[in-house]
Amino acid sequence: MDNMEFNEQVVKRVNKPKHLIIKIISILILLLIPVIAAMIAILIHVQYVFVVGFFAFCAGIYIVWYVFSSQRVEYDYSVAGNDLDISKVISLRKRKKMCQVSINEIEILTRDESEIENMRFAKTYIAPRDVDAKDENYYAVFNNPMYGKCLLVFSPNDQILEGMKPRLDKSIVVKLFYKRER
Repeated sequence: MDNMEFNEQVVKRVNKPKHLIIKIISILILLLIPVIAAMIAILIHVQYVFVVGFFAFCAGIYIVWYVFSSQRVEYDYSVAGNDLDISKVISLRKRKKMCQVSINEIEILTRDESEIENMRFAKTYIAPRDVDAKDENYYAVFNNPMYGKCLLVFSPNDQILEGMKPRLDKSIVVKLFYKRER
């Protein structure tokens, strides 16, 4: 039996300004609920609107908490044998399998985005720590039987790369790990 090695890495996504804007907008909407309820109560002279506004505000607190916690995203990379599995974990409460790649089917694995710039992909999987950090992202091109040619953008550490190394094509290993063209 093959001595199967297992490597795993958890990568926390960096929050961008758009995530901060989502949080600010959700708080502003929450703060508007009592103001709108008070204005409606004053205009139509019905005091029950205050009670409805209070319950809407309480529900809004839960929704804002849910929005805040949903902004915490982690990616789980695992290498077991010939498989690279990538899962997206949202706020430690929901786990979604993004993709599973057979390592020996990876055609291109590079850190240079210009190598894949002019290529067309049927599906792109984006799972890096920071999508704008070009120096730490790796780009893997592989053929998926269901979609065709796919691109995976991820941020593996040395342990994941070493786990992939025995199963990768030799030309990729020479180019990526030994910095030589073959």
